[in-house]
Amino acid sequence: MSRILIAEDEARIASFIRKGLQSAGFVPTIVGDGRSAAEYAMTGEFDLLILDLGLPVMDGFTVLRKLRQARNEIPVVILTARDSITDTVAGLEGGANDYVTK
Repeated sequence: MSRILIAEDEARIASFIRKGLQSAGFVPTIVGDGRSAAEYAMTGEFDLLILDLGLPVMDGFTVLRKLRQARNEIPVVILTARDSITDTVAGLEGGANDYVTK
């Protein structure tokens, strides 16, 4: 079974994503800030990180940069309300595997 880390600070959105993933047979874990997201992702226990950019404590771009600088190759899907071309390009060039707007 695949373990998915969800880094999302809005409880309603995180719950919605968790329910969908659980119904598809995945095991999701939710964290609500960037520092926790980076720490959990570095454990190697997760198969995917769904990452919001607007996280408290440490934003999603910083989380992604820390992971890639540490050569952590966890697949990252950015899920964010930011829909500018600049943010999309920055996320993908920063090492995200995909970029999806809410």
